[in-house]
Amino acid sequence: MFDRGETLALLQLGDSAFPAGGFAFSWGIEGLAADGLLSDRSDLDGVIADHLAKRWATMDRILLRRAWHAGDTAAMVAVDRLAEATTASAEMREGSRRAGRALLGVWVKLAGPLSVSYRARVSADPRLGHLAVAQAIAGRDAGLSLDAAELVSGWTLITGLVSAAVRLGLIGHIDSQQSLARARARLGDLLNGTPDDDAMPSSFTPFIDIAVSRGPLRHVRMFTT
Repeated sequence: MFDRGETLALLQLGDSAFPAGGFAFSWGIEGLAADGLLSDRSDLDGVIADHLAKRWATMDRILLRRAWHAGDTAAMVAVDRLAEATTASAEMREGSRRAGRALLGVWVKLAGPLSVSYRARVSADPRLGHLAVAQAIAGRDAGLSLDAAELVSGWTLITGLVSAAVRLGLIGHIDSQQSLARARARLGDLLNGTPDDDAMPSSFTPFIDIAVSRGPLRHVRMFTT
């Protein structure tokens, strides 16, 4: 059945205006453009496809699901540590923690009980707070189903990538809507399948990882990642 309440929550949490700091992260878009590997909508669509299929579906989604099913904060910490251990790029680890901590910070201010409890753990350990774990916690505090939380996670990644491309002047607003529509279909296809409960997180996006890792070497940067 169509759940109006959950749909409205999805619209709120998936809105780019939700104050979780997503505008600060390009997740490789800026670096790829600087290296001449991304210059138009076709290139962007390819990068989004790689992000979704080779990182989000096989890593972030797996971590989110594990954190969602965690019985207590100690189990969530274990998932957070797994995220830290399986993210090879130092810059991607740092970006994931910064994005996750920003999201947790919003939900602490919104008095989300699970977020408040987990924020205490994160404050005591700088290696905790990865985005996928924070998304699971925020989704539970928001009263979402797991399916809805996964949808928000994938969609906010897509909108962040497209928004970065627009802000960098790589595409215009009409192209952005075409990219969003294409990525929306890809995300829907991925969500039609369900990962195994014992699936281990993994990713293979070498060009994206290299582009992000080269960020600190650039003299001018707009984005954290």
